[in-house]
Amino acid sequence: MRNDEDMARERQEMVAELELYGIRDARVLDAFRTVRRHLFVEEESRPLAYSDSAMPIGLGQTISQPYTVAYMTSLLVERRPSGKVLEIGTGSGYQAAILDALGYEVFTIERIAGLYEMAGRVLDALELPVQRRLGDGTLGWPEEAPFDGIIVTAAAPHAPRTLMSQLADGGVLVVPLGDLASQQMTVIRRRGEEFEREIFHSFAFVPLCGREGWENNNE
Repeated sequence: MRNDEDMARERQEMVAELELYGIRDARVLDAFRTVRRHLFVEEESRPLAYSDSAMPIGLGQTISQPYTVAYMTSLLVERRPSGKVLEIGTGSGYQAAILDALGYEVFTIERIAGLYEMAGRVLDALELPVQRRLGDGTLGWPEEAPFDGIIVTAAAPHAPRTLMSQLADGGVLVVPLGDLASQQMTVIRRRGEEFEREIFHSFAFVPLCGREGWENNNE
């Protein structure tokens, strides 16, 4: 049976692998060394918690592979290294914990009640000051806007306009955009009332559901 020392060693090995894959930001790597991913996966998955793979977390959802989380996080950190961040799609709570470890003020929204409750139990047990909401993430969190950064952890058919409107001036939205089979990681930066886009590597995410997601996509 793995003990805390074994898990710590495997976590270090995971970080070394992330470095080989091109993750270079020291703060991001330190966050991945700190946050215990095995606490965010199902009990039977814990022996593989530090492998670079996605894993089921119940209710038809997954925790993204560490590289994907690190890649998205790096895109944010390089452009907005501090401030107030909104995550769309709490899932297991792992991405929120990584953002907290980086020193962001973290807000997160989950649409599936069961996941919202499960992630909440883990985040509360770790005493992380992450603000949580159950609801349609595509509509953001207007009462707490503007945000310095927004990370969308699901595939969007187009950039959700409501989320873009909740960015602070200079704020960035990191979102995978594309069809249901493949998406390109996209960074959208707000400059006043203008929005600049950068396109990066391709990924495959579960679909973003909600009023401005796949459930109501007319484009």
